[in-house]
Amino acid sequence: MIPLTAPGIVIAAPSSGCGKTVFTLGLLRALRRRGLAVAPAKVGPDYIDPAFHAAASGHPCHNLDLWAMRPDRFAGTVAALGAGAGLVVCEGVMGLFDGANTGGREPSGSTADVAARTGWPVILLVDLRRQAGSAAALINGFRRHRDDVRIAGVVFNQVAGAGHRDMVEQACRVHCPDLPLLGWIGRSETLALPERHLGLVQAGETDALDDRLNRVADLLETGVDIDALIRLARPSVLAGPSLPALPPLGGHIAVARDEAFAFAYAGLLEGWRAGGAALSFFSPLADETPAPGADAVYLPGGYPELHAGRLAANVRFLEAVRALAREGRWIYGECGGYMTLGRTLVDQEGAGHSLLGLLPVDTSFQTRRLHLGYREVRQREATPFGPSGAVLRGHEFHYASVIGQEGAPLFQAADARGRDAGTAGQIAGTVFGSFFHVIDRGAGAF
Repeated sequence: MIPLTAPGIVIAAPSSGCGKTVFTLGLLRALRRRGLAVAPAKVGPDYIDPAFHAAASGHPCHNLDLWAMRPDRFAGTVAALGAGAGLVVCEGVMGLFDGANTGGREPSGSTADVAARTGWPVILLVDLRRQAGSAAALINGFRRHRDDVRIAGVVFNQVAGAGHRDMVEQACRVHCPDLPLLGWIGRSETLALPERHLGLVQAGETDALDDRLNRVADLLETGVDIDALIRLARPSVLAGPSLPALPPLGGHIAVARDEAFAFAYAGLLEGWRAGGAALSFFSPLADETPAPGADAVYLPGGYPELHAGRLAANVRFLEAVRALAREGRWIYGECGGYMTLGRTLVDQEGAGHSLLGLLPVDTSFQTRRLHLGYREVRQREATPFGPSGAVLRGHEFHYASVIGQEGAPLFQAADARGRDAGTAGQIAGTVFGSFFHVIDRGAGAF
């Protein structure tokens, strides 16, 4: 019998680049092929990995973010993940103990913080390139670093061959004999996925994705003791009702969804539905228009910079959104959606493209500069998300920059340490947006 709260595990690694995402995808697909209902989760504010999780598992993936989520909303999201699932598989972010530089103000949002708060055991994926017996010392160091984080088992990736495996196994049997060694994955091109400037190429754009996922699952089935891994999972210690992140934009929200506008959190959309809103979806790239009867539009982040010429030529889409703005409907854009609400977007070749022109802002992708980090923002004007002064939490991750703007800023911003980050975004009547991706309401203090 499945418990009311399904057991969970956290997939973590000593650092980025160890293969966490591909391993997690292979595990999700292998479990799905066994007929197990798996609820996938991702630590942190990532958009791209969750889309792959959903493709591998057949279930929506939810983000878990201890820095950006209110404690009650975090607990409610964890509880909702475990309801009706047979297992929760949560992929970590960066290295196990890596998080935001908060100056000690609060949890950093690290994978370790999430594992400690939920009580889920950690499966550590160790990349064996350029090491052998030293892996045992690394593992023991990670096991002893925090008493509230339990490393329950280890999987080794990038194993060069039988001799390499024997050296590592012998060292582990001597120096960490009580730790289950769950599997060994050799070096294989099957474990590579294509990348671009914001991370992996999106799941919907990856060629033969289903075949790739099945090949990775095949590797894990032959090299990893998946049954033993499942037995290590434990139910979360958290419980509580699922809380929406934000009030809905309207009663019927038209959400842009295609290769240019793919970065929308499942928790945000589900929260709007729970708040009584109907959602419909349309593709600006296909020159589609918001559904009749929609009284609000959400343009999520994505890659409009890669499709700017095509978007600029899609007159039906542009005129329909402009008409809704003239009617006083709320229209909200995040990151790529914000760029699309602006006057001009300069692509990587230096060509300017006229887009919606609903906000007095011009952006450019020609000279790339990384903007990355958590943000806490205070609204300078009232929006459907709250009155003037309302606090929101989220993050920025983009390479485009503002090259021209006028008008009223939307937010006053601070970074994860509480340091002033200036103003951000624009609001003009019922049209508003910024490069900021909102995750949750703030606790109230700024």
